[in-house]
Amino acid sequence: MPGQSDATASLERVIAAMAAKQRQVGGRLHADLTDHVPSYRAVPRELLVQIWHRHLQRALAVVREGTVPAPEDFDEAAVARDRAARGVPLGDGLRAYRRASSAIRDLFITEATERRLDPGLVVDRTKCLWELADVASLQFAAVHRQAEVDSALFDARRRADFLRGLLHGTLSTVEIHSGAAIYGLDPSRPYRAIRAVADGDVGPDALERRLGSRGRSNGRGPLLTVLDEAVAGVVEAKPETGGLEVTAGLGPPTDLAAAHRSFRAAGRLLEAARAYGLRGVYDLSDLSWRVAVVTEPELAELLLDRYLRPLEAEGEFGALIEQSVREYLAGGRHVREVARSAHVHVNTVRYRLRRFEELTGTSLDAPDTAVELSWALAARELGTHPRGPA
Repeated sequence: MPGQSDATASLERVIAAMAAKQRQVGGRLHADLTDHVPSYRAVPRELLVQIWHRHLQRALAVVREGTVPAPEDFDEAAVARDRAARGVPLGDGLRAYRRASSAIRDLFITEATERRLDPGLVVDRTKCLWELADVASLQFAAVHRQAEVDSALFDARRRADFLRGLLHGTLSTVEIHSGAAIYGLDPSRPYRAIRAVADGDVGPDALERRLGSRGRSNGRGPLLTVLDEAVAGVVEAKPETGGLEVTAGLGPPTDLAAAHRSFRAAGRLLEAARAYGLRGVYDLSDLSWRVAVVTEPELAELLLDRYLRPLEAEGEFGALIEQSVREYLAGGRHVREVARSAHVHVNTVRYRLRRFEELTGTSLDAPDTAVELSWALAARELGTHPRGPA
């Protein structure tokens, strides 16, 4: 039909005019993006030119055919992944795509008006261009989000690999300095290894996030990951846990090359803190010799036999003797303080202490007795708390 043939010819003239202005409109669009979407300054101009050409050619096909491709026919994966890799936020990517789509629609309406294209056809093709922008934006957003998730998982794996090597002492000096540069560590500063487990229902991943948000020092946060169902990493200072249900061991400060030694100490401290049923972050100054009680069970048994098991034959009175001896050592060997705390007469406390010496054949005034008895009492305390794997 002549009318339909004329409309087709007019539409082709509009399409040809739009194609002729590809470089001109693309140049304005590039300047607009760099001015109003700063993250796009990281995208090379030649890459933007290629993508603009593809967008325009797809739009011209929609204008010609009057149909929009199905969502699965859009190939935005490469573009979305490239933007995510360059640190372009999803919102900026969508803003850029909307600006490109608006430029195409404006170009179509301008050229169609100038060539007096049938108004009904203008409205129909404008709707198609709107639909094209919607479908393409949804596909771009879906792929971009997945690319961000993939990137985050890759970063998490890479961080975990670096920390695993650092804390196990398998990295070379070059690898340590390279990882430090990536993760914001200062090789000239001392760091402390930490190993932590949750006491409540919090999972390792959630614990890592919470510890990371609370362990900032001098504007820098800790570097943590999940290793063997525990949170492990390096910190500059002892983190404040507040009400967080966590038990952690904190190794001594070392340079990054010796972080594996600090990590071994952190593991022993964590095991000791859990054995004593403690909650919080503990270093060697907190637990001192009590760490060795956990790691030397044979010695603990020997001292229990020497100092505490002889009291068991006294029944309930033996338990009172043990309580008085414990308070006597903990309170600086002040008999009157022990009596006041227990609400008994001073002579009662003296009798209990004397009876202890008789049953064990030791003297509470002897330095060795104080050390060994403290060890035995700590070992007794360990028996009241269930131990789990650190």
